Amino acid sequence: MDMFYVAVELRRNPQLRGLPVVVGGDGSRGVVAAASYEARRFGVFSAMSSAQAKRLCPQAIFLPGDHDLYSEVSAEVFEVFQTITPLVEGLSLDEAFLDVTGARRLLGEGTKIAEEIRVRVKQATQLTCSVGVAPNKFLAKLASVFAKPRANRDGVEPGHGVYEVQFGRELEFLHPLAVESLWGVGPVTLEKLAALSIKTVGDVAKFDRKILLTVLGDSLGEHLFELSQGIDDRSVEPDRDAKSIGHEETFSTDIKDLAVAHGQLLRLADAVSARCRNAGVGARTISLKIKFADFQVITRAASVEFPVTTTQAMMRLVEPLLREIDISGGVRLLGISARNLVEPEMQLSLFDDVTDKSTANELDAAWSSTTSAIDDIRDKFGDAAIKPASALSHKRKPGSSKWGPSDPH
Repeated sequence: MDMFYVAVELRRNPQLRGLPVVVGGDGSRGVVAAASYEARRFGVFSAMSSAQAKRLCPQAIFLPGDHDLYSEVSAEVFEVFQTITPLVEGLSLDEAFLDVTGARRLLGEGTKIAEEIRVRVKQATQLTCSVGVAPNKFLAKLASVFAKPRANRDGVEPGHGVYEVQFGRELEFLHPLAVESLWGVGPVTLEKLAALSIKTVGDVAKFDRKILLTVLGDSLGEHLFELSQGIDDRSVEPDRDAKSIGHEETFSTDIKDLAVAHGQLLRLADAVSARCRNAGVGARTISLKIKFADFQVITRAASVEFPVTTTQAMMRLVEPLLREIDISGGVRLLGISARNLVEPEMQLSLFDDVTDKSTANELDAAWSSTTSAIDDIRDKFGDAAIKPASALSHKRKPGSSKWGPSDPH
């Protein structure tokens, strides 16, 4: 999808079209989630700090974002994809691979199908997308980038909409590209490749394979060498199961009090557990993430034999992890995630009452019926209808400020 988050915002705020619009946190700790092409003209891009974006483009209009809405629109887009082929592998809310091999007899060759996708998406959502057509996933991803509009100081150039890398001409397309185009080339790897005078994908393809493996390691070296030859044998994997479900939040002021940190984690755990139940999964591992004021990040995790789905059970696993960590220096971000996701197992509680010594699995069983009632209330009256008492004073819904908070006034 083209500048997806911004495009959804412009759909409901058409008066902002043609202006430099940024979706993200507008506070000093905010991050850019997406930028309109008018903002990109000034060098504003996703993952950039909002402070830097404001320096580059002082006239930028910041919008806080609405992740729930983006998820709803994403579902509409993916419904369109399913009308083309059942072989759809989602990468994110706004990006997917489609294997259209089986659709060619009915809909025509790849580029014709791509144009049909663009038409159907536009009709269903009033949004535009760019499509890359190629013999494999890696090349299709790169081709989609070439299909997109481009922003520069002089203006915004319309994209091709559809860009095809033809069978037999893969290397002609691939080899002139910068080596950063290869999946797996981050800053550290880029530095190592630069030391070998490798600047383009073609340079990798021509480089001595044994030396490449020695410098980068067998796994990464082999991976990059194969990509440089245009080789990517991965198939499209529809309905991939989520590997984790989590929420994290950056705070406008550092947290130094353990009780405050506990209250924030409880809010996050409540949201994570609800998402697990909605997805029909339980977690065998609960992870805690903390980013300190000096940007140091640590993670801790605890596991149980039986998967848990309730807030109380997740907090029972996280609380000891939190107590072991000195947060007196200040915490700028807290996060909690559910991992090792499996189908929940029905457990019968042997206890009429839970105690401070109850295990996470005992808590999960004891709270299961109450949690079911809570879910029913939220389904009927909305998420804000009922929540943990300690979270009543918090206005922010977990995930609503995904890209950082606004500074307090």
